[in-house]
Amino acid sequence: MSKEAYHRPVMVREVVAQLVRREGIYVDGTLGGGGHSLAILQALRDRGFENHSFLIGIDQDSFAIEEAAKKLASFREKAALVQGNFRDVVSIVNGIRTRELDRMPVAGMLLDLGVSSFQIDTPQRGFSYLRRGPLDMRMRPQDGLSAADIVNGFEERELADIFFRFGEEHKSRRIARAICARRIERGDITDTEELAAVVRSIVRGSDQQVKSLARVFQALRIAVNDELGALEDVLRDGVGMLGPKGRMGVISYHSLEDRMVKRFFRKIATDDWGPKGVGMKEPLRRAEFRVVTGKPEIAADDEVRENPRARSAKLRVVEKKEQSGG
Repeated sequence: MSKEAYHRPVMVREVVAQLVRREGIYVDGTLGGGGHSLAILQALRDRGFENHSFLIGIDQDSFAIEEAAKKLASFREKAALVQGNFRDVVSIVNGIRTRELDRMPVAGMLLDLGVSSFQIDTPQRGFSYLRRGPLDMRMRPQDGLSAADIVNGFEERELADIFFRFGEEHKSRRIARAICARRIERGDITDTEELAAVVRSIVRGSDQQVKSLARVFQALRIAVNDELGALEDVLRDGVGMLGPKGRMGVISYHSLEDRMVKRFFRKIATDDWGPKGVGMKEPLRRAEFRVVTGKPEIAADDEVRENPRARSAKLRVVEKKEQSGG
């Protein structure tokens, strides 16, 4: 199979322009094939920041680590690639920093959410309804429950909740009921085509079928990998690691993730009134962060023409203020 899908990172120009602004540690929490990391390292070199900067790339997929290592070979002294979940960003970064980087501040952090095109195009991973493969969907194979475990082991109400909460699928109950009936009649649903057939039996019209299939498969992937829980963790812990004027950028592809990022950034960038003591006025606590992107940046038309995946991408950026408190 061609590996070209790993060579098309989304919104590279925008990421570099927003994040690469000073020396320090840069964290690519979703390494993939290393496209964003390569662009960041090249920009650090071109802007004269290379000598006092370092990149840490994180990915759950061992194949992604291998592919990225090849792409970043010329920067091997300036980068460390770690197989892991970005929700563990604090322990991963501190583990690297204590050995090599003293107390260098975190200057930038990138999260490019969702599943990579290469993973979607690999039938054995089971991410896509377009290709027959086992119902797996684990970002890190052999870890935890697979999509098949959920589809065949969860009760009807639990399945419906997953499809509605994580996929915003309006026919979630009917699809869940059909899955359970299919299990009773013909046994376990073991591959992507079998699950897709159940969804198609409930949803009529080719356009609606495609949308529902995308939602159901998205919902299962999110549930299998606890993606929203991991995102909540890395947002909270990631901004806590930023040095003064350090920035976090997040690229999201669907509304659930984008809403989470938008609300979190807004919350941490809003001034708040502290508790009122006896005989005291409420002290105003100044926010430590500011939202850089009032509206999310989107991919340019030329990029969307060349890479359709970029059409739904939204980049939001938050920055830690140089001085906080108040």
